[in-house]
Amino acid sequence: MDLPVVDLFRDAIGVVIRLVAPMLLLSMVVGVLVAILQAVTQIHEQTISFILKLIVVVLFLIIGGSWMMSTLQEFFYGVFELIRG
Repeated sequence: MDLPVVDLFRDAIGVVIRLVAPMLLLSMVVGVLVAILQAVTQIHEQTISFILKLIVVVLFLIIGGSWMMSTLQEFFYGVFELIRG
């Protein structure tokens, strides 16, 4: 039998992974595509990759921000239910 604290930490890690994984994967894909483009064109400017990754992450936050907030709210409502007993 797991302790409630262990279950809470496991759920928290799951929420963090669900929230961060899409942004991380998108920025990795953009980074690889930009690296391939830079290798082909022999343009080695580091800011190009950074700016494009930043734009992708900001766009994801704008588009998926409500989903992220509702996921966090559901998790914290569950936490407060555990506290309330």
